[in-house]
Amino acid sequence: MHSLSPAEARRVLLGAAALGESLGAGGEGVRALLDRVGAIQIDPIDRVGTNADLVAFARVEGLGRGDLYRHARGSSFEHFAKERCLLHGRYFAHYRGRAVETPWWRHSDRMKRIPASLLDDVRAEVHARGPVSAQELTPRGQTEAMDWSGWKGTTSLAALAVEVLWTRCEVVASGRDARGRRLYASPEAALGPWATATAEGDFGESMLLARVRSAGLLARAGGPTWSMLAETRVDGTVERLLAEGRLLEVRVGRRPYLLLPDPPPPPPDDGAVRILGPLDALVWDRALVREAFDFDYIWEIYKPASERTWGYYVCPILADGALVGRIEARREGRTLVLERWWGAVEASRLIPALERLATCNNCTELTTLPAASPHPSSTPLPIPSDSDESVRARTSKDASRANLR
Repeated sequence: MHSLSPAEARRVLLGAAALGESLGAGGEGVRALLDRVGAIQIDPIDRVGTNADLVAFARVEGLGRGDLYRHARGSSFEHFAKERCLLHGRYFAHYRGRAVETPWWRHSDRMKRIPASLLDDVRAEVHARGPVSAQELTPRGQTEAMDWSGWKGTTSLAALAVEVLWTRCEVVASGRDARGRRLYASPEAALGPWATATAEGDFGESMLLARVRSAGLLARAGGPTWSMLAETRVDGTVERLLAEGRLLEVRVGRRPYLLLPDPPPPPPDDGAVRILGPLDALVWDRALVREAFDFDYIWEIYKPASERTWGYYVCPILADGALVGRIEARREGRTLVLERWWGAVEASRLIPALERLATCNNCTELTTLPAASPHPSSTPLPIPSDSDESVRARTSKDASRANLR
């Protein structure tokens, strides 16, 4: 088995991540991004944008909060992949052809709580009114909330019904409203030609190849990166694709990984510093990140505060093809607050990345906290428009005085 050096593994991961590629701006860039990576992991926590927002911000110019979903309508749908993801429409036929269900989704338990005729009624309403959120559907009574792994489900029968229809691909979640709620519509209305396309290949084979494409390197061992593909990992599909030359097996450190035979190369480095989402595909595999980048990364949002090493919502920083640090920030109204930052990145390079993050969050001020102190800086920093270079220069100068050094 061929072994990849850390540098070779980094090239594969950066090539898969599409960071620094010329994807275009706005809607054109979003559609190119989805076509390129196939899947963007979704998480609802929003400190400086959701994870999906941050993935897009790091790759596409001219985006604000929620623009990813707005621009992706008509070419994407939400479903389970590597956990819950925004997926390119080309995969819908595979999902429609298989009523996809994870062990923890408890589809059968939901069905026990829904009257037989209610699914037909809710399907008809979504097809007639969509795009529509579950909260906007006609009320149809209440049921006892399901408890799975400590999380409480909905008590609304209409919402429960639309979740079942969604997981069956009888309705599609494509887009979010201003409050971040999923918008449901008929497949034909949400996806156009993708709704009636014919699937090529079976679900397991096709989605395994898609997962390797998104991840760059996929560990042979099980784990979260195999979400939805646990059976495919052990049913002989991997061995067949290896024998056919459609996948390769390599080793990084002591662990075996799957790799496409012709992975995309990383784009030339543009010198930019990028703030990544905590669930960016580049950092999906923590052990691989440690081996390839010599960077220990963990998302500690669900740990008690006393057990965290870094913080609540900490994002990695990418520069010069390496993971060089991390930041923790939050949005307060029109102000982006940089709570703390770590790593070997100069202030003069970090500031433009923070300005971009602030602009994407519709913030007009940037306030920093000293790296070693819980007390906020008293200096608000105006965030310039892209055209105001004099203000940009003044912002960078002020930021340096505001403990960004």
